[in-house]
Amino acid sequence: MAIIINIDVQLAKRKMSVTELSKKVGITMANISVLKNGKAKAIRFSTLEAICAALECQPGDILEYKNEK
Repeated sequence: MAIIINIDVQLAKRKMSVTELSKKVGITMANISVLKNGKAKAIRFSTLEAICAALECQPGDILEYKNEK
């Protein structure tokens, strides 16, 4: 997949656990793990907004595009 999700990087920078992020965002740890492991096919803007608010970051800090060519 050409879109890389860097939630793990942002969590490490803030010394925050997946459990803590899950509670702050209001989604399950399983769904955070799906995003974190790059298995997600989509993300709602409301979820992205909540993650950015919880991590105090911008969407570009979480999402990255890599050309697969």
